[in-house]
Amino acid sequence: MKKILIATTNPGKVREYSEFLKELNLTFLSLKDVGITKDVEETGTTYKENAALKAVTYSKESGIPAISDDGGLEISALGGKPGLHSRRWVGGVGKDEDIIKKMIEVSKNLAENNRRATFKIIVAFALPDGKVWTKSGNVSGIIAKKPLLKLLKGYPYRSFLYLPRLKKYYHESELTEAEQKQYNHRYKALQKLLPVIHNVILSEAKESH
Repeated sequence: MKKILIATTNPGKVREYSEFLKELNLTFLSLKDVGITKDVEETGTTYKENAALKAVTYSKESGIPAISDDGGLEISALGGKPGLHSRRWVGGVGKDEDIIKKMIEVSKNLAENNRRATFKIIVAFALPDGKVWTKSGNVSGIIAKKPLLKLLKGYPYRSFLYLPRLKKYYHESELTEAEQKQYNHRYKALQKLLPVIHNVILSEAKESH
């Protein structure tokens, strides 16, 4: 296996996955690279169901192993919302700017002692034959009263999650490489999946010889 499909249209995710998986020394392809334009309807009722659905569908469609994920921001004071509907919280696809506006209003109305929030994610790795593995990751902090003005394209919610222990926003422009590895929820999930990916690579390498 020399190629892995990063099954997302989010450029931020493609960039993050490519960085976090660079030790594999593989070619990373996006949906655009393999000519896939159709969206997979997220009909699952959990992050795990949606992540697996996307990874399996895109792997079968492309004929190469695929990685996909699903996740969201869960705000304690809102009973876990927006959660599964984080991207569609403001209707439709949910543009970054619209989510920022929504979160500014939400932040204003949160009580001082009830601002806790958690990013949760499930990352799925699938093969064209339908086999799929999933792992989870999360990071918790508080919703800042004011967002970090530098918007990270594709990740509007990160402008609002503040990590009190670090005294920094959960934003790649704020965190060092070491802090990214310690706190990034996608990285945490991927680390759990790496042994599986390595095993698949090794088994295919043996079969080809």
